[in-house]
Amino acid sequence: MTYPDVRGKLTENRVLSDLTWLRVGGPADALFQPADLEDLQSFLSALDPSVEVFPMGVGSNLIVRDGGLRAVVIRMGRGFNGIEIDAEAGRVTAGVAALDAHVARKAAAAGLDLTFLRTIPGAIGGAVRMNAGCYGTYVADHFVSATAVTRAGEIVTLTADDLNFQYRQTDLPEGWVIVEATFSAEHGDPEMLETRMADQLAKRDATQPVKDRTAGSTFRNPAGFSSTGKADDVHDLKAWKVIDDAGLRGFSIGGAQMSEKHSNFMINTGEATAHDLEELGETVRKKVFQNSGIALQWEIKRVGVFAGPEVLDGLTEAEDT
Repeated sequence: MTYPDVRGKLTENRVLSDLTWLRVGGPADALFQPADLEDLQSFLSALDPSVEVFPMGVGSNLIVRDGGLRAVVIRMGRGFNGIEIDAEAGRVTAGVAALDAHVARKAAAAGLDLTFLRTIPGAIGGAVRMNAGCYGTYVADHFVSATAVTRAGEIVTLTADDLNFQYRQTDLPEGWVIVEATFSAEHGDPEMLETRMADQLAKRDATQPVKDRTAGSTFRNPAGFSSTGKADDVHDLKAWKVIDDAGLRGFSIGGAQMSEKHSNFMINTGEATAHDLEELGETVRKKVFQNSGIALQWEIKRVGVFAGPEVLDGLTEAEDT
């Protein structure tokens, strides 16, 4: 395969395991790290349209399968991590590679409340793509607009209607790459906002396995359907609770384990393969369904090809037994 010339860095057959929080995964056909917006536009417009493109953030919510990814992975870095604050207007614009925690802290220092982002792992691109949320607040609640580059290399502005925010998902077209997003934020006292974030961190550290290799929540909370305060946006039923009820806290397969500290967190104990992790997740889905009739849905995104046997959909298997 011949790729377009770039000013950034293009690496063929690049193993992705070191770029994901779970530290698993085979090689992508290529990894492209654009130098700037123009470099990204030029590359996408010149790339063979039949070649798949996969935008990747910091890999905090991702399993790349052991066989790797038949695509060009685009990973944004310097040049895409800026944070601009308009305190008077109550607006924060952040590059796709800006870490959620950094955005929350910089906004708070300027007296703007985006504190819900403080404990969300990952960067702004993934937060928008997955409509990330915490403590009952979602990206959709603060989203103003986003700038993206289409698969053809064109710059477009996306509204909330374009993205159609839902619970842990959006309708971003395949191959489009978000480069920045703007959020609205209420004004608040910087010291109070900082105290709130410190309390959130303490709560997270007390209840989640933050020192282990995880990818955040493994499954969506079963009752989550919307994300904008609608009547169906309730999360009274927690994924961790139905996992516990099925006796699966600490359950393991190979080097993959459901955390003893928080049973909706999947951890790589040190030697897990992507296959171990996905098989563990599907087994948990099967056993939860058998125990409660609840069909858990993955929150972790799984991509790529299997290096060994394909992992069966645990829910289908559960329905057949």
